[in-house]
Amino acid sequence: MENGRGRSGGGRASHTPTPASGARTAQIQLVPATESTAVAAADEAVDALLDEGRAPGDILVLTTGEHHPWAQHELTFGEDAYWRQLAEESDVFCAHASAAQRASSRAVVVLAVNGGTDEEVTAALPGALGRAREQLTVCGDPTRLTQLL
Repeated sequence: MENGRGRSGGGRASHTPTPASGARTAQIQLVPATESTAVAAADEAVDALLDEGRAPGDILVLTTGEHHPWAQHELTFGEDAYWRQLAEESDVFCAHASAAQRASSRAVVVLAVNGGTDEEVTAALPGALGRAREQLTVCGDPTRLTQLL
């Protein structure tokens, strides 16, 4: 994703990590965003992670609505080439949340709630958490997410 995705210099939303429930060790962060700004907020969260020293291969970005623009572009080269990049774990990988079962776990998962039905978003949340070994960042409308949880 670094190759081709510009790094934005805009302000970052303030958020405080909280422990995930149960035996999970992943921390959960919420970045308030609308459906139309969720992907941009996810990109800013990725930029912040990279700035903090995270390796690009540690990060998985999932979307609940349209595919991330990076994924849309990469899919034009074919499904095999696209999914091979996931297996290589050398860069940030973006996928639709409905395909998350195909994605291996990563240290950090960023979930952009950029659309989808309530049922799709409700299913995406535990799927994303299940793939996050250390941190899950959810970019979405806090009111909607609270209602769905």
